[in-house]
Amino acid sequence: MLYSNGTQGPIVYRLGHELFKLGSRVRLPVGSPMKTTAASLKRVYAYSFASIYPLYITKVKKKGRTKKELDEVICWLTGYTQKGLEAQIKKGSDLETFFAKAPKLNPKRKMITGVICGVRVEDITEPTMQTIRYMDKLVDELAKGRTMEKILRK
Repeated sequence: MLYSNGTQGPIVYRLGHELFKLGSRVRLPVGSPMKTTAASLKRVYAYSFASIYPLYITKVKKKGRTKKELDEVICWLTGYTQKGLEAQIKKGSDLETFFAKAPKLNPKRKMITGVICGVRVEDITEPTMQTIRYMDKLVDELAKGRTMEKILRK
């Protein structure tokens, strides 16, 4: 294969935080993960939970799950009551505030493992970003049809 500058080599593309070789059935990492910058964290933290929540609802409903189950999962993670969750949505809190004001993050959240957006959630060092990714992982598990007992780490 030729690069645009005329040299030969594999075509490489970026997916999430990793580089992969093109043309293989199996994607093999060929580069190190990108560094997370303060600016990128600030941008993620600025998303309002109210703008992400409808996307979560759509995702789980497409897979035959309910809004009630989604709310149960989010409340389990954050410690919000149903009324508290609805209040945060109504306020339009950003993600940083949403998690900072969470009544009590569930200690069992540390049992959540796996890959989300190409990064292992247990390897994320920034606490707020890790909690955001925990929420993403829980929503993915719900959409994939896992039982509530397994999702809630009972």
